[in-house]
Formats: sequence, structure tokens, C-alpha cells
Amino acid sequence: MQRLLLVTVLALGAGAAQADDGLFYLGAGISRNKLSQITNGAFSFSDISHTSWNAFVGVRPISLFAVEADYLDLGSGSRTFVAPGVGTCVVGQPNCATTISRSDAKAFAAFAAVFLPVPMPFLDIYAKAGVSRWKLNGSTSTAPPAANLFAFSTQGTGFAWGAGAQVHVGNVGARLEYANFNIPNTNGAQVISLDVFLRL
Repeated sequence: MQRLLLVTVLALGAGAAQADDGLFYLGAGISRNKLSQITNGAFSFSDISHTSWNAFVGVRPISLFAVEADYLDLGSGSRTFVAPGVGTCVVGQPNCATTISRSDAKAFAAFAAVFLPVPMPFLDIYAKAGVSRWKLNGSTSTAPPAANLFAFSTQGTGFAWGAGAQVHVGNVGARLEYANFNIPNTNGAQVISLDVFLRL
């Protein structure tokens, strides 16, 4: 009886150890990012609507909870305005002034993630919340003649949240996620990403 009990305990222990495999994970993927209504003082700058990339690492000590760190290249955007000068404006001629507005952004984020107890071992549905450290740049220039009218570079920390679903087979998986980053003087960064990840 004692031998049977010992074998049972060892088997359960081995099963628990196997279940705990994949404590750490890392991944990367592509993202579709949108950041609009970008202003600084009295100036407004080009919206960002860009396909870019992201990467993340995390630790999941129990099945219902994880801590994750993300990096996101939010991309860049530009728009061009042609303003008439003296006389009739023909694009490319000296009396046409071209104004170019540019923006670019990136962000780091730290999240706590909660996983729903879904009765399918290959599927996870989760929500996460945390803080982001973002950097946003903008500039406005004109030509001809070439001249920088205004530029700014700002950074800060704000609330970030997200939700998604992921599937995995063994230690390899894929996830689809929506995330939102609070960035002042914008309508917030909205990110939809498709990623692959590896559990270590």
C-alpha cells in the first residue's frame, strides 16, 4: 500500500512538473497601429496608420496569471499640403509651397495579465492592464525653400490595457491581441497585433 501511495505521489508530481513547463515565454509579430489627432500647442501633425512590429517577454507562474513586458514600434506617418503662392499654383513650380507634416512613435509597456479558466487546454483568453512608457516625435517643414517650421519630441508614462486570445500546441503558439495606450494630446494608440510565441 505504501509503495502504491509513493508511486501515485511521484506520478502526480511528475504531472505537475510537466504542467509547469513553459514558465517563461517570448514572442514577436506584426501589428497594425493607429494614432490620430496628434497636437502640440497650436500645431497638429500627421496621423500614424502603419503596419509595424512588436516583441514581448513574460512569466506565467500559474495558469491564471502572468506578468509581461512589451516593446512596440508604433511606426510613422506623413502628409503633404500644397499651398498656392503668388499667381496660379502649378505643382512643382517655384510659387508653390509644399508643407510636410511627419510623426513617429514607439512604446514600452509592462502588464499584469489575467487568463480566463477556459476548459480547452490549447486555448487562452486573457485581459491585461499596466503602464506604458511612450515617445512621440513630430515635425513640420516646408519647401521650397527647405525650412523646418516646427518640431517636438515628447515622452511620458500612461495607462495601457489590452485583451486577446491565443492558441498553442506544445511550447509553440500564436495570439491575436488588441491593445490601447494612453498618450496625451492624441486619441490614444490603438494596436492590433498577430504574434507567435515560444514557451520556455
